[in-house]
Amino acid sequence: MAMMDQGAPMLGVLGGMGPLASAQFMARLTLLTPAERDQDHIPTVLWSDPRVPDRTAAQRGTGEDPLPWLLRGVSGLEAAGCGAIAIPCNTAHGWFDGMVAATRLPILHIVDAAAEELARLGLRGGRIGLLGTEGTLAMRLYQKRLDISGYETITPDDAEMTRVVSPAIAEVKANRVREAYEPLMEAAKRLVARGAHAVVLGCTEIPLGIAAGPAAPFPIADTIDALARASIRWHQARQGA
Repeated sequence: MAMMDQGAPMLGVLGGMGPLASAQFMARLTLLTPAERDQDHIPTVLWSDPRVPDRTAAQRGTGEDPLPWLLRGVSGLEAAGCGAIAIPCNTAHGWFDGMVAATRLPILHIVDAAAEELARLGLRGGRIGLLGTEGTLAMRLYQKRLDISGYETITPDDAEMTRVVSPAIAEVKANRVREAYEPLMEAAKRLVARGAHAVVLGCTEIPLGIAAGPAAPFPIADTIDALARASIRWHQARQGA
């Protein structure tokens, strides 16, 4: 009987926030991996727990702290033998430092992955638009990290968030993906009209809505794809180590 290959490190995926975004991440991770056969793909453990309290409500101070739930998932992935963790939820990265402090595993940061995606698109600075949850924007997760890399980040105003972006994200979470397309594309076009050279989809529900209609006529940085590519790079680096 052949020995089982222990050389390929497993990727841990801390998901369920929301479940559809996690499923899309798994699909894109598979489709973007250069593979000819099953064995060429990345061994992965998905921890999809939709019971994690709402991250935006927690940021506002009106909801339960999600960190204990996030740490439960991190611990489970560590116990499963994973070599790194990817989190296909932007707002959850508001608790990134707390998760990093609780594990020996590297956690791939979705904003860093988005910066690499912008560079891949040929944008290494300048004004970019950002769509995300109210929590992500309020915590300035993107602005703080991208400003260092030479980007100027612009976001929808409060009225646009209330009228357009937040309701569209809720539509995707309710599995009404097609209904989210028009409002999300409207919000993205408004950012481009204000001078954005590209739009970062800084919520992992938003790419699902944007993909439900005609392609945007401007560069889009999809953070699901960005995190998938960062995960593939991590895996390839480990394979070559």
